[in-house]
Amino acid sequence: MREFPEAHKPVGPEALSADPPPGADRSEWLDFRKQVSELALVLEKMRLAEYLAYLNNPRRLLLINFSVSLARGLGAALGASILAGIALLLLKRLVVLNLPVIGGIIAELVRVVNSHAATP
Repeated sequence: MREFPEAHKPVGPEALSADPPPGADRSEWLDFRKQVSELALVLEKMRLAEYLAYLNNPRRLLLINFSVSLARGLGAALGASILAGIALLLLKRLVVLNLPVIGGIIAELVRVVNSHAATP
């Protein structure tokens, strides 16, 4: 089991006494202990303490969010460039087919793209 700061110690069945408080039914007390144990396991699986530590560190939060947004932006730019290149290749192949109306429009579009690509 991981070590937690004192404020984030998981509460399990060992934190509850085995004997019910005065006036409480023993079966209800055991059922309550079982529910607390299950809740502690669920919270442990969710890594709630680590998530709260992550949220309480603004510098780390900003760094991770900046990195993720940078990667997302670079991926979008790269993906758009690849799709534009594929579209240009398809348009060039359509020009080769020499379709009557569409061929002239596509040829003009390819010339414009190539002229912009040639200029620095």
